[in-house]
Amino acid sequence: MARTPPPFAPFEWMIAWRYLRARRAEGGVSVMTWISLIGITLAVFALIATLSVRSGFRAEFVDTILGSNAHVTVYSSARVDEQGRTIRTFEDYTDRAKAVAELPGVERAAPLVKGQVMANANGRNAGVEVFGISGEDLQGIRRVVDPETGRGDLSRFGEGIALGSGVARELGVDVGDQVKLISPDGVKTAFGVSPRVKAYEVVWVFTAGRYDIDRTRAYMPFEEAQLYFNREGAADELEVMVDDPEAVDGMATAIQQAAGQGALVWTWQDASGGFLRALEVEDNVMFVILSVLVLIATMNIVSGLIMLVKNKGRDIGILRTMGLTEGSVLRVFFICGAFTGVIGTLLGVILGCLFAIYIDPIFSFVNYVAGGGVWDPAVRGIYALPAKLQWGDVFAAMALSLGLSFIVTIFPARRAARMNPVEALRYE
Repeated sequence: MARTPPPFAPFEWMIAWRYLRARRAEGGVSVMTWISLIGITLAVFALIATLSVRSGFRAEFVDTILGSNAHVTVYSSARVDEQGRTIRTFEDYTDRAKAVAELPGVERAAPLVKGQVMANANGRNAGVEVFGISGEDLQGIRRVVDPETGRGDLSRFGEGIALGSGVARELGVDVGDQVKLISPDGVKTAFGVSPRVKAYEVVWVFTAGRYDIDRTRAYMPFEEAQLYFNREGAADELEVMVDDPEAVDGMATAIQQAAGQGALVWTWQDASGGFLRALEVEDNVMFVILSVLVLIATMNIVSGLIMLVKNKGRDIGILRTMGLTEGSVLRVFFICGAFTGVIGTLLGVILGCLFAIYIDPIFSFVNYVAGGGVWDPAVRGIYALPAKLQWGDVFAAMALSLGLSFIVTIFPARRAARMNPVEALRYE
């Protein structure tokens, strides 16, 4: 008794390969094969490129937040003192910061003095938000003290101020220059409150990576900020850094309790949660749209296979009369379609990965061709288009493309397998 060949036997691959490389005059559809191949390649490339930029943008945005802002801000609820003034500061900030810092998962808790002033230099003015912080605690803000992006001498922080690069550029100053800070809430006199004006040397210029931070922020020694903003013996808030910022919501209650009576907390996710949720919604919508693009590209495989089945009707009839089963015919045409999908997917993955890896020179070239100004940091917040290649995104794109390619291939392959050999040969 003759032995039935196993599925996807060598002869099935041989027949499929001959059909794929056949010229149009021989009944092949090589042009349609190339169109399908290019379409799938571009669709997978677009999907991976979009996913990598999305991942990079979120990672860069979150990193700039966590690297230059408090993970949790502890501030005081409003209360009225004996003179009837509303107070929102901590007088016992040292004890509160120590209690918070002792919690598991907390890296540090630093008291801050904050105030808004007008900075003046070289006849130019800029609105600045001043953070009063100790030099030791400033070392924990990695985006600010990064020596690769900053310039100056941080060891002299007690003698001057640290200025954002955007503020320095606006005022036309650099390390070693003097900047006047003007506060409307200054010295109280018999004629009212007079503005406080004081000059400080710029000892450090930092670039945190966020346009809004670099353009508006300055750091001042904590004791000097207490004197300048009339906060003697008090702090406006506590800046808390934790080991796992993504799990900060689970620590908020414990931090609030440790901070003591009258303390309120505000996490980085509270501050930026709306933007992150908007990014997530946009990511899902973009994935659906690009998935439809991949589906449209794979539908070209159907068109090519239908033409191939029509042109190879005589061959199918002969192969069936020679004993080829319906399953063998189905697998031959399935290989034809799946081969196009696999090669197109692999090429698209390679192009997408190369785009994510070399996005900086690619974007620089695009910016040069467009004459500059393609990416406006004032609108987007960060200075460059980021990309982060994640293998989960690559696998998702591959699975989507290969899955659709295999599924759409089944229908024309079944049509070929069910073709009646007698009808196929009747008019030949």
